[in-house]
Amino acid sequence: MAEGRAHRRLAAILAADVVGYSRLMETDEAGTLARLKTLRQNIIDPSIASHSGRIVKLMGDGALVEFASVVEAVTSAVEIQNKMREHNADAGDNAIWLRIGINVGDIIVEGDDIYGDGVNIAARLEALAEPGGVFISRTAADQVRDKVPINIEDRGDFAVKNIARPIQVFCVVVDDRLAKAAQRGEAAPSKPPRTPSIAVLPFVNISGDAEQEYFADGISEDIITDLSKVAGLLVIARNSSFTYKGKSIDIRTVGRELGVTSVLEGSIRRAGNRVRITAQLIDATAGTHLWADRYDRDLTDIFVVQDEVTRQIVEALKVTLTPAESARIARTPTRNIEAHDLFLRGREALFGPEKTKESFEREVALFTQAIELDPDYAEPYVGLAHAYNHDFQNHWSGRTDSQQLSGTTAGWRSRRTPPCPMRTL
Repeated sequence: MAEGRAHRRLAAILAADVVGYSRLMETDEAGTLARLKTLRQNIIDPSIASHSGRIVKLMGDGALVEFASVVEAVTSAVEIQNKMREHNADAGDNAIWLRIGINVGDIIVEGDDIYGDGVNIAARLEALAEPGGVFISRTAADQVRDKVPINIEDRGDFAVKNIARPIQVFCVVVDDRLAKAAQRGEAAPSKPPRTPSIAVLPFVNISGDAEQEYFADGISEDIITDLSKVAGLLVIARNSSFTYKGKSIDIRTVGRELGVTSVLEGSIRRAGNRVRITAQLIDATAGTHLWADRYDRDLTDIFVVQDEVTRQIVEALKVTLTPAESARIARTPTRNIEAHDLFLRGREALFGPEKTKESFEREVALFTQAIELDPDYAEPYVGLAHAYNHDFQNHWSGRTDSQQLSGTTAGWRSRRTPPCPMRTL
């Protein structure tokens, strides 16, 4: 019997996530979950419902919502962000911010879930958005212009992962003061100073060994993770900055396309147990160097080097670290360098283009070996969770418990290991 055709429809898709979710959970897991629950009940869910939205799925740090009208989607997003801003005015260190991305496009419907480029582009827009901001696609901008009392800024074209063509990104100026001023014919209120922001380009492997590519990528990703622990700094996600891997491109172009004030680039040479890392921080507007340094160390000092690079960047961008942020950056995830190397290899396979049963088995083997060497090393457990989640989606192993394994991998950890949210990969 022939399989039924996929059901498709046009929809407005809203993707949202919590800024710095890993940091918030690490600092106060129970309090963060309680605050998120309150925000959902008092702000997010009521706004979505009042604009006829449907929550498709909820993740620990985000949500996917479907609207029949992009006008309703954007109106709801602006309403949510303005109410979040009011709520955060008195929240201090407990403030929770959202990023929101909105796209209009064709989606595939399977049961209660939705898929397709229409969804993927919304997720990419969300990843690019600033904390408290709303980024929308060109299609969405064309449909809401002059229908919603907002200002829309063109941020240019962005090349994003798994989308063939660059997408034109627009930023909704989320400030109800601006909307009210526009209605009265007054000038818009002045904007606050822009938060320092950075994109970390994949470090170049100059070891003369193509197999060391995983190591260079791993260091780049770890620096991204460390920088994302700093509340006063906006950090572009790996999926966006790694689109420039292997390309020779003007840093000012990178800054314009990603909307950042600075860019970090560098190279890595690994030979035996020695590693040389060069790094340079560049002003994305002027193209001038803000800071540069070179490190020649033993491989066992790799976490110390990452810590130094992170602190030098923060200092160069004049961002003040809190004691808690400083402690988080200094935390060493493992003292077993071999376990870390296995994790980097597993993560490279997980993020690689090959998605097969063989790649899944390789990922599981590498992460499992890392865990055997250091049962208190949290990141390999996260890798296993991702791998089993992919297995559940693709039915490679034929196991019926992959979904359960992906959700309970954390339960296999030693009790001394802190929670490690899945987005930390």
